[in-house]
Amino acid sequence: MKKILIVFLSILCYSFGYSQVYIQGGVNFANISKDNNGATEKNNTLTTFNVGLLGRFNISDMIDLETGVLLNGQGSKAETYFTNATDDNYVKSKFNPLYIKVPLHAVVRIPLMNKQNVFLYAGPYAAVGIAGKSSVNGKILGVNFNSESNIKFSNDDPFTSKQDDAAYDKIKRFDFGADFGAGIDLGKIIIKANYGLGFTKINSTESNNSANDKNKYRTFSLSLGIPILRR
Repeated sequence: MKKILIVFLSILCYSFGYSQVYIQGGVNFANISKDNNGATEKNNTLTTFNVGLLGRFNISDMIDLETGVLLNGQGSKAETYFTNATDDNYVKSKFNPLYIKVPLHAVVRIPLMNKQNVFLYAGPYAAVGIAGKSSVNGKILGVNFNSESNIKFSNDDPFTSKQDDAAYDKIKRFDFGADFGAGIDLGKIIIKANYGLGFTKINSTESNNSANDKNKYRTFSLSLGIPILRR
């Protein structure tokens, strides 16, 4: 799969002109909005990952268009303690779906010395859920328990307002949102910080995404890129 993606992006780059193609990997600090204004709770942040292949295409001397394919972890966690003790009478849960994410970023480069640059970028993304796990573990009155299950996605048409195959134990397969980020290109490595702002309510029974900003993905990422093609 990795070789296919490299060949595909390489063909695009040589056909349309490129500034670089790079492999990216990093850590995601994922969360889900809890109130109508889209705010999250810090204690619910789940550490997960992103990895994939991205290419930048020249628009002008300072502007690139960036796209590619990422395997992107989302979700959140929760911890509840029923007493002051942390080794008993607690319940911990994790919700960690995985998505194939396709971003489309406009990148503005600010040149530095030796062909290095700092950059800002923003743009939309689309993502499709492919897998993931949901788990619960805890200890009540000295008795341990744990369970794990696969996350279920609804089979919905993303281009209609109707929620096909909706159920309370399923999340929407398709997610849409926007990325905002910045970084520095040091030549041999690229360092990036990104904030992913989800526009889609993730539960499959929610049909009105604009009613409020509750129940949407909020993800901060730190990533490292290694160029494999550069012009």
